[in-house]
Amino acid sequence: MRFGVNYTPRVGWFHSWLDLDPALVSEDMATIRSIGADHVRIFPLWPLLQPNRSLIRPAAVDDVLRVVDIAGQAGLTVTVDALQGHLSSFDFLPSWVTSWHDRNLFTDPKAVSGQIRLVRTLARELSSRPHADGLSLGNEFIQFASARHPHRSQLSADEAERWLTTLLGAAREAWPTGELTHSFDDDLWFDDSHPFTPAHALLGDTTTVHSWVFMQVGPRYGSGHPALPLFARYLVELARAWGGPRRSIWLQEVGAPVTYVPNNDAPAFITDTIAHLTGLDGMPSARNLEAITWWCSHDVSRDLTDFPELEYSLGLIDSTGAIKPAGRAFREVVDAARDSASTHAASPGDQPRFVLPTADPARRSTTGPNSELFDQWLRMALQGTIPELRLP
Repeated sequence: MRFGVNYTPRVGWFHSWLDLDPALVSEDMATIRSIGADHVRIFPLWPLLQPNRSLIRPAAVDDVLRVVDIAGQAGLTVTVDALQGHLSSFDFLPSWVTSWHDRNLFTDPKAVSGQIRLVRTLARELSSRPHADGLSLGNEFIQFASARHPHRSQLSADEAERWLTTLLGAAREAWPTGELTHSFDDDLWFDDSHPFTPAHALLGDTTTVHSWVFMQVGPRYGSGHPALPLFARYLVELARAWGGPRRSIWLQEVGAPVTYVPNNDAPAFITDTIAHLTGLDGMPSARNLEAITWWCSHDVSRDLTDFPELEYSLGLIDSTGAIKPAGRAFREVVDAARDSASTHAASPGDQPRFVLPTADPARRSTTGPNSELFDQWLRMALQGTIPELRLP
């Protein structure tokens, strides 16, 4: 199993792409490596890469490649997200899809043609970098299709699939050997009305999982409940139910939001979450899980305003570059998981099976944290047995 972090630059946050400082990036990557990470996920901003539909800035692409190279020099491999898109409550969209040029991000031919151009360019350039693992279409880009988004791009499930296959296909043409993925939040798994469905999680080379307890588990159970560090394991089991016994899974985001995980509890939350996934808790490890990537590397600096409060403390490293107790806990549990990987490996047949109530995406909420299925799964998990989930 691989263990990594989502890279949030400690100086300037993602606005640091405006005037990249390679020396600061190098310092950040060295600290990330020192806490046991072997890979990072990075997030160049879409408007800086492609300020006009026909203009992809060579200098901006060079900055992406420079960060990949710096990470490689620190001993890290890299996945690059292409369409940013959305990060930590802020949307970053180029001017040619907003306001007077308002376009549906998923179905407008001009918008999609521009996205294809960017995805293809990044994939081609990354393909020659030895430390580049792959490319993700964007960070939870499907949130632009959510009914709760203030400026929604509406589309059907068929149109959602067409958008995904088109962009993944463009990336594959440019980078035949890259690991190509897309990412999504809880809505894909649990929102009955969302056009992106669990079946769409199977597009790309591996199923990604983003586990955030502030969505439904935290509000239901509250701080300190053992359901919180078990939620990532539940999502991985749900992803495996949809993907089948051989499809790989990447826990691409999991973090400790202060709204439900107070700072003093973060080290234990990190330890318990990773233990539940890797078998350090005495139960079999999660099958098909190939990587865990913590959100995030560094805290957002208090010099930056208007972030949701939780964003200022999600890092394993603070905004001065000092490793936090959370970072030390990450390093210790990752070392333990690597040392004992073979001891707690899962084997077929050692889990009881729960059948999902339905495979109908219009009723996917029946598998959510407020469902009877989750209640049953959680009761067994708390008794020391992780049930396997299966489609009906």
